[in-house]
Amino acid sequence: MIRTLLAEDMDLVRGAIVALLAYEDDIEVVAEVDRGDQVVAAATAAKPDVAVLDIAMPGMDGLAAAQALHERLPECGVLILTGVGTPGTLRRALDANVRGFLAKDAPPHRLADAIRRVANGERVIDSEIAIAAMATPDSPLTPRELDVIGAAADGASISEIAATLFLSEGTVRNYLSKTRAKLGARSSIDAIRIARESGWI
Repeated sequence: MIRTLLAEDMDLVRGAIVALLAYEDDIEVVAEVDRGDQVVAAATAAKPDVAVLDIAMPGMDGLAAAQALHERLPECGVLILTGVGTPGTLRRALDANVRGFLAKDAPPHRLADAIRRVANGERVIDSEIAIAAMATPDSPLTPRELDVIGAAADGASISEIAATLFLSEGTVRNYLSKTRAKLGARSSIDAIRIARESGWI
């Protein structure tokens, strides 16, 4: 029996996945959570073989939860479900030691198959996202520029970004200016859009 943890913040979707997996003789959902910051505690208690995580959750996103889970329970394979699979997001998932990456609109039987393969130690990646990832360049932004543009994307002001990242406000403005130039963006809002669509933040 493959012990499975499911993390999904939308009750209806989570319920549908649990109902779907109930038809599988070899898969048992042993824990359900609706927040990313509940994943590690639930997994520590339930000891799942596979954790199926939605990529966008309150408290902590699926990729951060995957990384935290890998550090605490490396034997638990992680399968990410995403509504929008960008190449950049796939790369971030692989960096977070995720074994599976599946689009939410995949046929239902593919989810059960992906759980089995992840439990078996295999890597399962949606083929269309993988092809797009190979054709997409790496981020031209430095880690610090990504920190700054990511904080701006979360709605932080210049002064808030400066305080959080221990930078001067002038340095934050310089990073935002460099980011706009590197991305060919018309404004910081445009730069955020480009970075998000590319999956870099």
